[in-house]
This record gives sequence, C-alpha cells and structure tokens, in this order.
Amino acid sequence: MKQLLPILALSFCTQTFSQSKETLAVRKFREENTNAILKEYVEFLTIPNTANDTAGLRKNTHFIQQMMQQRGIQNVQLLQAATPNTPPVVYGEVTTPGATQTLIFYAHYDGQPVNPTQWAKGLEPFQPKLYTDALDKKGTLIPFSTQPIDPNYRIYARGASDDKAGVAAILHAYTAIKKLNLPLTYNIKFFFEGEEEAGSPHLDEILQKYAPQLQSDLWIICDGPVHQSGKKQIVFGVRGDTHVDLTVYASKRPLHSGHYGNWAPNPALQLSTLLASMKNEQGRVTIKGFYDDVTPLTATEKKALQEVPPVDNQMKAELGFNTPEMKGLSLGESINLPSLNINGIQSGNVGKMASNQIPTFATAVLDLRLVLGNDWKRQQQKVIDHIKAQGFHVIYKDPTEEERNQYPKLIKVIADADGMNAQRTPMDLPMAQKVIKAVQTTTNDQVVLQPTMGGSLPLYLFEQILKARTITVPIANHDNNQHAENENIRLKNFFEGIETMAALMLMR
Repeated sequence: MKQLLPILALSFCTQTFSQSKETLAVRKFREENTNAILKEYVEFLTIPNTANDTAGLRKNTHFIQQMMQQRGIQNVQLLQAATPNTPPVVYGEVTTPGATQTLIFYAHYDGQPVNPTQWAKGLEPFQPKLYTDALDKKGTLIPFSTQPIDPNYRIYARGASDDKAGVAAILHAYTAIKKLNLPLTYNIKFFFEGEEEAGSPHLDEILQKYAPQLQSDLWIICDGPVHQSGKKQIVFGVRGDTHVDLTVYASKRPLHSGHYGNWAPNPALQLSTLLASMKNEQGRVTIKGFYDDVTPLTATEKKALQEVPPVDNQMKAELGFNTPEMKGLSLGESINLPSLNINGIQSGNVGKMASNQIPTFATAVLDLRLVLGNDWKRQQQKVIDHIKAQGFHVIYKDPTEEERNQYPKLIKVIADADGMNAQRTPMDLPMAQKVIKAVQTTTNDQVVLQPTMGGSLPLYLFEQILKARTITVPIANHDNNQHAENENIRLKNFFEGIETMAALMLMR
C-alpha cells in the first residue's frame, strides 16, 4: 500500500478525470433548489456567532437543530461539556441498514471576533450581502433576488466561509442524497462544534463524555480553503497552535523624548530588538531547538507535496510582495515547518496621534504554529528560554517596585494555558484512498493532496481521546478573508462543496 500514493500522484499528471453520475445528479438537484438553499443559508448567516455572544451562539445551535430535524436526521441533540455554560456540539445521526462503518462529518458554527468599523463601507458582519465578485475585483452589490445566480457571486458576512459554509454544505449534501434516494453504505453522524475559533477549550470534555457515541471509522473535517490554484484539495494533517504574550517595561510614566531620549530606556526598541533576535534573514527561527523535534515527512508525503501545483508566483502577485520570508522554500514546504509569527505589536501612538514621547511599555503577541513532533508546552518554553538568554528578567505579572529597581530589562510573559498539537493521518490508509477517489469523482481537475494545511484544528484530540482518524476536505475560496474583515464565500465554492460532501457520504 505504501507505494500506491506516489504512483497515483504521478499518474495524475497525465490522467483525465470525469465526474460521477451521482455528482451530476446532486448538481442538478442543487441547481433546481438554489434559491431555497441560499435563503436558508443567508438566514443562518444573520445569527451572530462570536465567542462573547452567548445568546447568539445559542440561537445558532437552535437553528442548526431545526435544519437537521427538518431533514429527518435522527437523534438530534446537544452534546454538553462537563463545564457548565459552554457552547455545545450539535449532533445528529443517520443509521443505514446493513452498514458496518461510520463516517462523522465535522464543521464548526462559531466565528472569529468582529470589528464592524473595519469592514468595507456598506458591509455589516451579520447582514449578509451579495456581490457580483470580490470587492478588490470591483464587485458590485446586488439583491439576493437576482436571477440567474452566477457562481462567481460572493456572499459577504462573518462565518460565510469559516465555517458556516461547512455546516450548510454538509447538511445540503445529505438533503440531496435523501431527496434523490441515493444509496448510503455508511452510517453518518454530524458533529458541529461551537468553540473552534476559541481554541476548542472544552472539546476534550465532550469527546471523553460521549466517546462511545462518537466511535467511527473516519472523521471528515470540512473547514478551510481549497488550494490557491482553485483546485479541490484533501488535507491529511493540521498544524498545532499556541500563543505567547510579551510586555517589556521601562519608565513608570511616559517621558519627553527630548528631555530623556538617549538616557531613558525605550521599551519599543528593546522589544523590537528581542523579536529581531528570533529570526534570521532567511526566515529561519533562531530559537535554540525550535526545529529539533519535528517528525519528518514520509516518502509518500514528500512525493505528494512535490505534486502540489506551484502557486508561489500567483500568490506573491496577488498579495503584493516580492520575496517570501523563508527563502528557498515554497509555500507548501514552508507550512510543513513550525513557525513563529508576530500577530501584533504595540507601543505609544502613531499617525495623527503620534507624540514625542518615550512610551512606558511595549507589547506583542506571538503565534506559534506547530507540526508533528512539536509539543505546545515545549515550544512555549523554548521561546521563554531564548528571552532569558537575551538578558531579560522574565516575570508573569506586572512588575513590582523592587523588580523595576533590580533588573535592567524586564519582560512579562503570559503563555497560553492551553494549546493544540499538530496531527497527521497517513495518506496510504485504505480509507484515505477511498476519500481521494470520492473527491476525484466530483471534478475534472487533479485533486491536490496536502500532507498538512497551514491552519490549525484540534484534530489531535480526536486521535488522542477517540483513537480516531481524521481527513480534512476544505471547500472555501482561498481569498475568503477568514478571521478578518470582509469575510466572504464564492458561491461556486459553496455549491461545489455540497457536491464534495455528498460524494464523501456516498463513497464506496
């Protein structure tokens, strides 16, 4: 089996592919029901789903329950964590007579925080709007009643791609299968999480509490974007994630930069120097041991990575920069290594609010993405050890007078109390080969096979607690602005996502 995937990947270069009759039937059904699909989806998107909106999250769970019950899905219920007042998982199942294997379809209904002032004029995060194209491609606002629906139209709203598109695509796929009387051979379960964007802090409790109910042969994760080339992709792993907050302290009050410049320490400079010491000009992290515990890609995974269509030049042009940070590595190669990113840095004021001062503190947030072999606690500690090696005295709360007087360089470090490790499923498993075959039946293009996606999901918990296998099949457009202002979903991706999820439910 271990030799199957390289041969398959090589053959992709010359093979032609055709879509299955089931895919064509699902597509026809979707086309005949597009207005009803979009009406329900737009209503779903109007419900606020940020972590701090408890009432909004509760409305989302009720809406999803109704969607599932209307489709005749069985045993629809809320899976509650042991910790009270946490967003539940919305769960349901379909039992197939004679089936001996079970697939669980995962997506999440919560979304990232929003700042409405950062959204483009005319857009509101929870008032979905339809545009003829992307805003940066001069898309214009049109009513949802516009007919016919062009697949390049985009819906702008928080959660439109991440990840209410996944929830809706999975449920509409099942609707099509049921209405068309297409035969299932698997038992199907649905698992829609409500805390993914908050780091899934209570997912372990749910998986442990309901472990017997959640046994399966495979979890199919619907989250994230398709490949930047526009081709469908299957992802066999995710990076882990954790964060470290840094605050450098100097004077107790802001100082006039003329009266005290050259004499009083500047925390912005100290922090910038510290951050600069963490990476070299080749983009490699210089923190001791940062890459030491990385589990190398297998020969199968390396071969699959070589077959990924190159998109570096496309993405550099699209994003408007000239040189990648990690020189000599492609985008695909880069995301298969652990990373250290500065999410944000702040000190004093800039722009119209700038003043001639030496600020009292400087702060930054580091995002550490992990690959297989890394442990999030170890990775945090490597960063802290590096900070100490640069001459800083590390504290874990605001400094006391004694500490200010004793140490020349003071930094407060707040490391995440939790994090998630990376996970990767072997590509040559029989079930993985079935997934590849199923997704390939939905497209005439080569399906892209990725060992790891750049983003993070708590998939290690499924493996750790349930001993389960997971494979991620994303559907959103790569330029969807997930986690940021002007989040959107291209309708073509949403519609094709329905076909993809249906193919996976029907796979043999």
